[in-house]
Amino acid sequence: MRNLAGILQVSPMSLYRHVSNRDDLVDAMIDVLFSEIALPLGSAHWRTAMRDRALSLRDVLARHQWAIGLMESRRRPGPANLRHHDAVIGKLRSAGFDLEAVAHAYSVLDGYIYGFALTRMTLPFDTTEEMTAMAQDMFEPFPVNDYPNLAEFVADHVMKPGYDYREEFEYGLDLILNGLEAARAGQ
Repeated sequence: MRNLAGILQVSPMSLYRHVSNRDDLVDAMIDVLFSEIALPLGSAHWRTAMRDRALSLRDVLARHQWAIGLMESRRRPGPANLRHHDAVIGKLRSAGFDLEAVAHAYSVLDGYIYGFALTRMTLPFDTTEEMTAMAQDMFEPFPVNDYPNLAEFVADHVMKPGYDYREEFEYGLDLILNGLEAARAGQ
C-alpha cells in the first residue's frame, strides 16, 4: 500500500478510504483486467467467440504479466470477473455443451492460455531477433552431433526468417478448438 501511495503521491492512509486492505485492492485490480477481456456475447459462433476471448485474454496477460497467477485466485470476484465467467459458460451452453463438457472446455482453454502466457513471460527473449541471438549463443558451445534432433529443430525451424514463437499460440488454440468441436459433436 505504501508503494501505491507513493506512486499516486498520496498518504497510505488515504487509500483506506477506498479499499480496506491489500486483498481488496488486488481484487479490484483483477476485476479491471477481467473487464478488458472480450466477452463471448452475441450471435458469434461459439468457436469464434472462444477464439476471440482466448486471444483477448492472452493479450491482457501479456500486458499485465504480474496478474497471471492472480486472475483465477480471487475469493471475492468482482462484477466484471463474474460477468466474464458467466458469459463463457453461457456461450458454451448455448452451443450445446452439457455442463460436464463446459467444465472440460473451460479448463483446457484456460489451462492453455495461462500456460502459454506463463511460458512466454519466462522466456529469455522478447523479439525474434533476441530469440535468434539467444539460440545462436546457446547452441555454439555444445556438439551438434550429440543433440541432432534439437540442432535440426533450431537450425531449420526456430532460426528460419519469420519464425515467431508467439504465433504458436494460435496453432495450439485451433487444435484445442477442433478437439472441443469433436467432443461437443460426440456428446
